[in-house]
Amino acid sequence: MADDSIRTDCTTQIVQPASPPDTQRRRVLKAVGAAGLASIAGPVFIRNAYAAKNTLKILQWNHFVPAYDQWFDHTYVKEWGQKNDTDVVVDHVGIPALATRAAAEVSAQQGHDLFMFLSPPPAYEDQVIDHREIYEECERKHGKPVPLALHSSYNPKTKKYYAFSDSFVPDPVNYRKDLWDSVGMAAPDTWDDVLAAGTKIKQQHHLGVGIGLSAELDTAMAMRTILYAFGGSVQDEHSQVVLDSKQTLDAVKFVKSLYENTMTPQVLAWDASSNNRAMLAGQVSLCLNAISITREGENKHIPITPNIQLTQALKGPARRIGMEHVMDCYVIWKFAKNISGAKKFLVDYIDNFRQGFLSSQFYNFPSFPGTVPDLEKLIADDPNGQPHDKYKVLGQLMNQATNVGYPGYANAATDEIFNTWVLNTMFAKAATGNISPEDAIKDAHATCKRIFEKWRQKGAL
Repeated sequence: MADDSIRTDCTTQIVQPASPPDTQRRRVLKAVGAAGLASIAGPVFIRNAYAAKNTLKILQWNHFVPAYDQWFDHTYVKEWGQKNDTDVVVDHVGIPALATRAAAEVSAQQGHDLFMFLSPPPAYEDQVIDHREIYEECERKHGKPVPLALHSSYNPKTKKYYAFSDSFVPDPVNYRKDLWDSVGMAAPDTWDDVLAAGTKIKQQHHLGVGIGLSAELDTAMAMRTILYAFGGSVQDEHSQVVLDSKQTLDAVKFVKSLYENTMTPQVLAWDASSNNRAMLAGQVSLCLNAISITREGENKHIPITPNIQLTQALKGPARRIGMEHVMDCYVIWKFAKNISGAKKFLVDYIDNFRQGFLSSQFYNFPSFPGTVPDLEKLIADDPNGQPHDKYKVLGQLMNQATNVGYPGYANAATDEIFNTWVLNTMFAKAATGNISPEDAIKDAHATCKRIFEKWRQKGAL
C-alpha cells in the first residue's frame, strides 16, 4: 500500500501524521473522546498564494493499486478543482483507520465533505444526506446502476439512499496453476475442488490454502462467500435472522475440514494484506483476493506472477456466488461544509469513470456499467497480463458478485455484524476446535438476533 506520510493535491501540500493502528474495524457513534477529536483535527496545510473560492475535502483509503491514487490525486482532482474554482483536499488513510476516522468526524460533527467507506455504511444513515438525486442524475446520463450498488446503499424501510457507490471490486480466486497442475487438477471450479487439491498440495509441497480466519476484511468476505455458496445467510429477504440452519452448519463443517487439511495456523492472525504477501512470496496455493496481487506482481516483475492465475466464483452445494471484495461507498455528511460541491464532484467523477477504471488497472469496476461500454474488450486483452486474456474472467465475476446482507439489502444490523467480525469468529472457533460447529453457530445466531433487535427498535429495519 502507498505511504501515508505525504499527499498532495492541486493547490495543497498535505502532511498527515500516521494513524494509530486499529485492533478492531468497528464503527461506533459514541465514546470517541478527545483522542477521536484529535484524529480529525486534520493535516497541516501549506497553501499557495492563490486561494480558490471553494474548498472540497475528501477522505478515502490508500488504494491497493498506487497508479489509481496517482491519477486521482494529481490529475483528475487537479483538473476538476481548476474547472470548478475549488481547492480539493484529498486525505488518505489505511484500511484499519477508516472506521475510527468516521466515528471521530461524526462525534465532532465536522471533518470531510466526502468520506469513502469500503463496505456499506448504513449505521450512519442519520448522519448523511439522501444521495438519491446523485443516483438519479447519473442514471439519467449513464443508465441504471448494477443491483449490487443499490443493495449496498439504499434502505428499503426508510426509502433513503444512505451512500453513493461509484464502483466495486470483483473478488476472483487466485490460484497457483503450477501447483494445481502438479497434483493433476485443472483450475478450481467448486469448493470441493479446493479441499481436494489443497489437501494434496499441502501433503506434497507443504504449502497451504491462503484463506484467512481472523478479524479482518478479507476473512469477512471469504466466509460469506462460502456461507452463501452452501445456501446459508445471516438474514433472509425480509431482514429476519436465519443463520442457524443446516446450510450454515454444512458451511462451517466444510471450513473446519479446509482448515485442518489445507491450511496453517498463520491464517488465524492474518491482516487484510497477508494473503497478498503470502501468494507473491510463493507460500500459498490459493486465495480469494482482488487483482491487487497479480497487478503488484506484474508491476514489480515478481517471478512467480505468471503462475498465479484467476478464475470465477466457485460453486458450492447451493449456488455459484462470490462477494464483492471492496464496495466503494461515498457518503456526504449532513454537517459537510460543501454539500453542493460534493454532489457535483460525484456526478462529474462518474462522467469520467472510464479513466478511473483504466487508472485502477481494472481494479475498480463501474457501478454504472454504461460508463465503460468497452469493458469486456479491455479486460479480454491486457498487454500486462500473462496470458493477455488473464483478466477476462472478471466479466463473469461482475455478475456473480453479491453484497453484504445477501439475499436482502445491506442494513445497519448486517453492517454491525460485519464490522464486529461475528461470522469470522464463528468460523474460526469451529475450525480450530475451540467449540463445536453447532455451538459456534448458536452463539453467532444469538449475537445476530440481539443486533437486529437493537436496530429494529431504532427504526432502521
